[in-house]
Amino acid sequence: MSGFPWGAFAVGLGWSAAAALAVMLATFAVAVRKGVHRVVDVAWGIGFAAVAVTACAAATAAGEGDAGRRVLVTVLTAVWGLRLAAHIARRGRGHGEDPRYEALLAKAHGNRNLYALRMVYLLQGALVWLVSLPVQAAAYGPGPMTALAWAGAVVWAVGLGFEAVGDAQLARFKADPANRGRVMDRGLWSWTRHPNYFGDFLVWWGLFLVACDAGAPAAAVSAVSPLVMTYLLIGGSGKRLLEQHMAGRPGWAEYTARTSGFFPRPPRTRP
Repeated sequence: MSGFPWGAFAVGLGWSAAAALAVMLATFAVAVRKGVHRVVDVAWGIGFAAVAVTACAAATAAGEGDAGRRVLVTVLTAVWGLRLAAHIARRGRGHGEDPRYEALLAKAHGNRNLYALRMVYLLQGALVWLVSLPVQAAAYGPGPMTALAWAGAVVWAVGLGFEAVGDAQLARFKADPANRGRVMDRGLWSWTRHPNYFGDFLVWWGLFLVACDAGAPAAAVSAVSPLVMTYLLIGGSGKRLLEQHMAGRPGWAEYTARTSGFFPRPPRTRP
């Protein structure tokens, strides 16, 4: 694993951790003032954008990494993170506390805000730092950028398209009062029950490919990221919890019988 600037990378990891922490603490202050902790979901995407920009700046200042790859991974991460943050902010405007956080805060003994700080904000900040390891490693990788980085960018673009189109289709569906109480089963949602989560899956495997372009050390450091994100999307707080919430809705059983649980495929025409 020679050739990789481990010392500069370690310093950059510290700066990136500080950036993620700063975003979460600032969001916590806003949440306490508003009395609603659901705003932390907006900070998720902003945190990744902040880490990407910080890693890019730190690598540039240290004189490490390929400039083209560094800019590419920073732009890809920032575009994804800021789009996600804007979408969640629009979706949550005018709503009260998220039921997930209500259930969590009900377990608090003592100050609910401090409990939320420990169990939500600091935990999400740590996850942002961990999941963003491909972004950080790619910024420091020596050697010129190759076709592998562009292949990663293509995978990222397909993922972003799935996520953005799926979100837009669901927003239009929910905006129609005639669809109240119904299950969204149109467009991309007829091919997979979770086009937005599948899009996230592709985004982070694409960013991992960009990190692989930076060399074997960067790939080794980064491998945990897409694996953790895949677990979160499928078995953690994504698909699993959402489907538990949707299980009793009319039409849900029929929808699950004909529609893929995660990876897109044409809908079944018969049970």
